[in-house]
Amino acid sequence: MTDLLNASATSQERTQKDIDSETLAIKRVLSGPTAKIVYFVGIICSLFHIWINTFGIMPEIQRNAVHYSLLLFLGFLQYPLLKRKSDKSIGIDYVLAILAFAVGLYLVFFEDALHARNEVPILPDLIAAGLAIVLILEITRRTTGLLIPALSVFFLSYSLFLGKYFNGLWHFPGVTIERLLYRMYFAPDGLFGTIATISSTFVFLFVLFAAFLIKSGAGEFIINLAMALMGRLTGGPAKMAVFASGIMGSISGSAVANTVGTGSITIPMMKRIGFKPKFAGGVEAAASTGGQLMPPIMGAGAFIMSQWTQIPYLTIVGVAFIPAFMYFISVAFFIHLRAKRRGIEPLTRDEIPKVREVLKQGWNYFIPIIVLIGLLMLRYTPTFAACGGIASIVVASWLNKHTRMGLKDILDALSLGSQNMVTTGIILLCSGIVVGVVLMVGMGIKFSMLIQDISGGSLMLTIALVALASLILGMGLPVTASYIVLAVLAAPAMTMLGTSTIAAHMLIFWYSQDANVTPPVCLAAYSAAGIAGSKPLPTGLESWKLAKGLYIIPLLFCYTPILFEGPLWQVIETAVLGLGGLYCFAVFFEGYNQRMLNWPARFLYLACAAAMLWPDMRLHAVGAAVFLTGSALELTVFRPVQPAVAIQKE
Repeated sequence: MTDLLNASATSQERTQKDIDSETLAIKRVLSGPTAKIVYFVGIICSLFHIWINTFGIMPEIQRNAVHYSLLLFLGFLQYPLLKRKSDKSIGIDYVLAILAFAVGLYLVFFEDALHARNEVPILPDLIAAGLAIVLILEITRRTTGLLIPALSVFFLSYSLFLGKYFNGLWHFPGVTIERLLYRMYFAPDGLFGTIATISSTFVFLFVLFAAFLIKSGAGEFIINLAMALMGRLTGGPAKMAVFASGIMGSISGSAVANTVGTGSITIPMMKRIGFKPKFAGGVEAAASTGGQLMPPIMGAGAFIMSQWTQIPYLTIVGVAFIPAFMYFISVAFFIHLRAKRRGIEPLTRDEIPKVREVLKQGWNYFIPIIVLIGLLMLRYTPTFAACGGIASIVVASWLNKHTRMGLKDILDALSLGSQNMVTTGIILLCSGIVVGVVLMVGMGIKFSMLIQDISGGSLMLTIALVALASLILGMGLPVTASYIVLAVLAAPAMTMLGTSTIAAHMLIFWYSQDANVTPPVCLAAYSAAGIAGSKPLPTGLESWKLAKGLYIIPLLFCYTPILFEGPLWQVIETAVLGLGGLYCFAVFFEGYNQRMLNWPARFLYLACAAAMLWPDMRLHAVGAAVFLTGSALELTVFRPVQPAVAIQKE
């Protein structure tokens, strides 16, 4: 047990270094001069973003261009052209890194000259714009695969010439190549537009905040605290995974990184007390996926949503708390029932660290979180709050002799934050191409009209189409890119049908997470399978079952006031009865409540789940009454049936 807990910090640091924020792309093993260059450029990159988001003054598009230059420079050195023989392509990668750095800075130095010519681009402008697009497509291919670049190329082609071959609603006469390059490079709705702004401000600083927390040892503290609080409960290590993954996922913003980081500790514990490997992997994948739904950070999604909808960031994280809490509790329901059904005992007292000792060693880690949340509640901007949080991590580390950060630790965290940001930043920058074309050709309105035609004006059918689209997109797109594409295409259709803006975007954001846990492509589940030693597909199916709240809870956004769009008592009533419905749903799947259940009893609980989740208070009352009556009968008339043989610890 001690070895496992002591290994947590190492696993977290390894995760941050070796696993991308939203993909499983393999990085080059850096050594020699290249490692030093990446290290120091990473420090410069972080310092630039801190400066420009605090005291620095620079036009938005120029700031985003520098952001592009620094991330792509790091990206081409980290992700080789030749995956298996990375040393053979190092020369080409250096050339592309320097070229990417130059084309980004070209805009900084020559934008004023373009304005002096009344926005008439000359040949060097067009060459720089073309190279900027080609380079972002290539580095995106290296980091995330072919789908995002292919999607971007399709949208670019549609705007140039493909659109004229479509009939009716989708016909578009096309624009000139000069016009397209100008819009993608110099205009505020292209490569360096809104999405790049989100990347260079909110997202970068919170990724840096996470890097400082991890480097200061917060990962180990979170694991230890979760064990101390949850270890004595039935299925304690699995519930610990839910607790730890919720906190770590909110900080890291990555389901895959969270799975590998916390899973390397929690999955062996779950297996040791008697959970099957595929279930242990499924628990970690489902819990880690929920990390991106948990305030106050919520990965990159909350920042994108706030910028897109102009809804204050604090409002978004405020209304997101209850649904996120419900999701994690729903995963814990499955764990509790499975543990009871299999007769799995809690950990022994000797195996569990004492809460007092854990808090004594890491109490100072609460300070940065309190500072961050406090600044947000005082209505400071998220960028200011993130910078304040980063500073407070360093100061707080000095209050405990076990966690003090020296100059080397601070420099390491600065470099680590930039390197962790590369993949996420590249995804967002490349997504700017898709968003720019969609806005330029009016595709969002057309897509909304198409959805309305197919759904016949039915909100439920529209939601089903959005869920299907998110699953298909998620097979090849990271969750951030999937949310951006769906938000720009499908959110208008939902708002036209009467859904509030925040409910529409929150539903799309939740559904964009489903590819992490839904076969056949579920990166978080497959990552967990590698740690658990289980087969990927069965592990994916387990995670898909455990994450049912990911599909059910978003329906409440559109049909109930759970996002604080009604009286407080209705919000509370919806949340409480919703939890009851999620519990009944877990009972149906596990076939166990107080005793093993036959199929008629299981379907009765399924009916209770539907009644308590349906937006009708009369059905809520009926469902709750049947559920309580059934549970009481199990305890009295039918004696609880214990498992025949308790699972022995390995």
